[in-house]
Amino acid sequence: MTVDVIIPTYKPGESFEELLKRIMRQEYSVRKIIVMNTEKEYWNTKWETQYPNLEVHHLTRAQFDHGRTRKTAAEYSEADIMVFMTQDAFPADRKLIGNLMKALTGDASIGAAYARQLPKSECRYLERYTRSFNYPEKSSVKYAKDIERYGIKTYFCSNVCAAYRKNIYLEIGGFVDRAIFNEDMIAAANMINKGYGIAYAADAQVYHSHNYSCAQQFHRNFDLGVSQAEHPEIFDKVPSEGEGLKLVMKSAGYLLRHGRVWLLPQLAGQSAAKLLGYRLGKRYQKLSPKMIRKCTMNPAYWERITD
Repeated sequence: MTVDVIIPTYKPGESFEELLKRIMRQEYSVRKIIVMNTEKEYWNTKWETQYPNLEVHHLTRAQFDHGRTRKTAAEYSEADIMVFMTQDAFPADRKLIGNLMKALTGDASIGAAYARQLPKSECRYLERYTRSFNYPEKSSVKYAKDIERYGIKTYFCSNVCAAYRKNIYLEIGGFVDRAIFNEDMIAAANMINKGYGIAYAADAQVYHSHNYSCAQQFHRNFDLGVSQAEHPEIFDKVPSEGEGLKLVMKSAGYLLRHGRVWLLPQLAGQSAAKLLGYRLGKRYQKLSPKMIRKCTMNPAYWERITD
């Protein structure tokens, strides 16, 4: 089966070239790398010469949308399988694409498969545990019957690195046209609600992590709350608060067991920022446009709505 890799980029630097190299070294060959680049002035044209299977489409920052940009990219792909990645995720080995394919194509009822995210070398201690909580060592497949067991995690899927079976992707109508965040989980939920499964491939691994400050956690979770508020047909049935509380409690226990008591205030601060941002985002319609722009991580999204 043919595979295209799709990557939205913004100001890609030297690290992006390393990502291209790692994709080209995969044991399971990639037919084409489709890049949706925001702002042409930041693009390095030499990559198009060095990598003949690279296809680049430029857009302005005002045109970028988490959902529509990826949906447009999917229209450029004629492959059987589309692997969506972000520019800051790096294959951990040469088996990434092959292991995603194995997880996705082993069962015709599976619509998407997402990779395990490993912490980068500079990742902070607490964030390393968060990675292991969200991306455990054991693979799994989730269906509609698992909603009572997994709750919101049933719909979890991450376009940091996720493969989609093209025919099932088209059946659900692809990604939503407008999304501030969570376009991947919305697509996964639509697949599950049509009877398909979402696979977590623990042996398909990428290095990806962030050392967010409390302010950045607030902004990120505000956008998370907005995305859920905009799609009540999906997220009202499976609220997220319980999963967030579980992560806080398990993180606290982990710190205590490993003698990292001094990190508890950091955990408390970040957790409070996440919860406040999330709850404000869920109620964004009650906020003024000025307040929304102070809270969001993506001001351009709100400018498009205004326009």
